[in-house]
Amino acid sequence: MPQSPLDLTEAILRLGSIRHDEMGLDAVLTRITEVARDSIPGTTETSVTLVHGTEAKTAAHTGGLARQLDQWQYEQGRGPCLDAATTGTVLIVTDMTREQRWPEWATRAHASGVSSAMSIGLPIQEAVVGALNLYATRPDAFSRVAEPARALAGHAAVALANAHLYDSTATLAGQMQEAMRNRAVIEQAKGIIMGQRRCTADEAFAMLARVSQNSNRKLRDVAEALVQQVVRPVPGQPTAADR
Repeated sequence: MPQSPLDLTEAILRLGSIRHDEMGLDAVLTRITEVARDSIPGTTETSVTLVHGTEAKTAAHTGGLARQLDQWQYEQGRGPCLDAATTGTVLIVTDMTREQRWPEWATRAHASGVSSAMSIGLPIQEAVVGALNLYATRPDAFSRVAEPARALAGHAAVALANAHLYDSTATLAGQMQEAMRNRAVIEQAKGIIMGQRRCTADEAFAMLARVSQNSNRKLRDVAEALVQQVVRPVPGQPTAADR
């Protein structure tokens, strides 16, 4: 249940305790939604919207209702979570029955039991923006907590940006390691062909590429198969260098 009054210090400490070497991006997003739900009085459910280019998605949520409320906005192409994400502002819907900016969405939200909402823009990085979305079952749940909620969202944005950077860096490092492994095995295969066929490095690579194309296999797989044949030869089976 939400704390009353909002304990901003404890909420910030919970966000600050995130260790990116132990928690993946999804876990960080989940932590943010849980901290917001538990810390901001009146909140029933929360979610985080991420927008990359023209694509928007709910990256984390505390319940199915929050996800559905977000999804209705994505289908319409407008709504508080999308507008907050793209403008970086705080948007509050005090009463769904009186909302004029997004009337169709507000009608559906009210029918689902939600009476008020607040979306806070989360600047993450140049290519990705987002919003922290808060939903409540009573009207005007967020007007009095808008400023502390904005402060909490600021710390959430930092945690999310750091998690996104860590995740991107880890992914890039993995891709680089894989590329280096691929290059190493291809160079080994080229060396084998050069030794067997007494040809140049370019000619050896062309042979590997031809086998790759003819067999509809990745170049790396062809090279690895050749290396394995040399290490553990199969009697009577031709190598790539023989083809």
